[in-house]
Amino acid sequence: CLPPARPSPIPPPLSLSSLLGFSFIGFARGQSRTAPYRSVNPATAGALEPDFFPATVAEADKACVLADQATPVLAGLSGQKKAAFLRDIATRIEAATPALVARATQETGLPEARCQGEIGRTMGQLRLFADLVEKGDWIDARIETANPDRKPLPKPDHRSLLRPVGPVAVFCASNFPFAYSVAGGDTASAFAAGCPVIVMAHHAHVGTAEIMGGLIVEAVKAAGLPEGTFSLLMGEGRIIGQQVAKHPALRAIGFTGSRVGGRALMDTAAARPTPIPVYAEMSSVNPVVLLEGALAARGEAIATGLVGSCTLGVGQFCTQPGLIVLTRSAAAEAFVAKLSALFTECADGVMLTAGIHQAYQKGLADRTAQSGVKVIAQGKSSGQPNRAVATLFATEAKTFVADASLQEEIFGPSSLVIWCADQCEVDAVLGALHGNLTATVHGTDAELGQHAALIARLEAVAGRVVINGFPTGVEVSHAIVHGGPYPSLSDGRTTSVGSNAIYRFTRLVCFQNYPDAALPAELRNANPLGLSRLVNGTRSNSAI
Repeated sequence: CLPPARPSPIPPPLSLSSLLGFSFIGFARGQSRTAPYRSVNPATAGALEPDFFPATVAEADKACVLADQATPVLAGLSGQKKAAFLRDIATRIEAATPALVARATQETGLPEARCQGEIGRTMGQLRLFADLVEKGDWIDARIETANPDRKPLPKPDHRSLLRPVGPVAVFCASNFPFAYSVAGGDTASAFAAGCPVIVMAHHAHVGTAEIMGGLIVEAVKAAGLPEGTFSLLMGEGRIIGQQVAKHPALRAIGFTGSRVGGRALMDTAAARPTPIPVYAEMSSVNPVVLLEGALAARGEAIATGLVGSCTLGVGQFCTQPGLIVLTRSAAAEAFVAKLSALFTECADGVMLTAGIHQAYQKGLADRTAQSGVKVIAQGKSSGQPNRAVATLFATEAKTFVADASLQEEIFGPSSLVIWCADQCEVDAVLGALHGNLTATVHGTDAELGQHAALIARLEAVAGRVVINGFPTGVEVSHAIVHGGPYPSLSDGRTTSVGSNAIYRFTRLVCFQNYPDAALPAELRNANPLGLSRLVNGTRSNSAI
């Protein structure tokens, strides 16, 4: 039984001096003082106070045990109680925005406006899931009533709905300190499903993570929920994160990051005595196909929009358009000339970490050295620490099709133009594509009608197909799909953004021949929650 929820107080102002540098193990704080580390301001390369201390293996185990103990309590929560909890987290984040922005700008080099916008998105995600679970229809209640007179065998009573899977580990992303972090979409969707959450803080913005973790812990306490509802672990993902991934209490993992990191978790989860799913968002090059009519009609506008999309956030978005596919023509040549000029004018930008900057530099060097690939434009360099210079490459379709490494993501403001001689070469390029989060087509209305097969090819390799737009910017909604075939996602049937993300952390349970009083409220004959249910194949809000 849950104790009565306490009224949610107005969150007190937070200050950077309140950071302690320890994990949250349920309601307790970590005790280890070994191997301290600090986050770094990428704009100055200067270390930030205070010291942070990795969780120990014992503390990680304790967090998992507490989550396991909290599982049945959270699974039994009503939609109204979960909604109130999610909204309270959002309210606390709103009140703490100044402290969150102050720390995040130091740890990431991101501007204040970007951080404030991302905090708004984070609160919006929490409230979206609150509305979803409060309404309740998401559980997909289905009822097939018994027919004892059916021949040759009686028909049993079957009733099913979605249940939470249990404890979920969330690995925070480097490039989104809020929306894909401690209180981001993975955490929000897991809480909405009724799952305890253990978060692995990202070392690049661990101070921001501590502030956010404290807000969630206070919301857990205010709701009267068990302390295992939430834990925040600091430390190296390859050590403590792997320990959590192997723990027998864990039931699913949410991850946003590199393909190397995602595959490591996938392999660990598959090798467990009881394998568990890993929902990993990894790499995507987000191809953009430009058709002749669109280039002739508005080539300069497309070039301006495309360079903005390529360099937005210093190219550190998972939807950054890394491939530009077009057929040689006068309009295409003029377009690439304009795009090259715009790239040349780009100022460099601060990358999130020194490690990301080093990886970007290596990616540029490797691509420059590849046979059949050339640099056609580079932006300006200030020579300051951790700055990325926008870089535009070009190659021929035959080279691209023959070299799978040209589909490897360069995380930063870089794109590759792929020149095709004709539509057959365009088809060959699209046929060689790996899975992506997005694919984009620019064309006239007539061209879009004529190229239905091309668009169908893109649907097969991307989770979101954009027409006459740009892929950066992911609207959080009930219909959004932020996912795609491997390697963009480990499971291309899912999404990591939007209300459909909740289904990753659920499983179907069927109740056969249960007495009505023993059924979950969602499946009882009277339909006390007023849900829309599928009853004997017909959608209904009525009682049976």
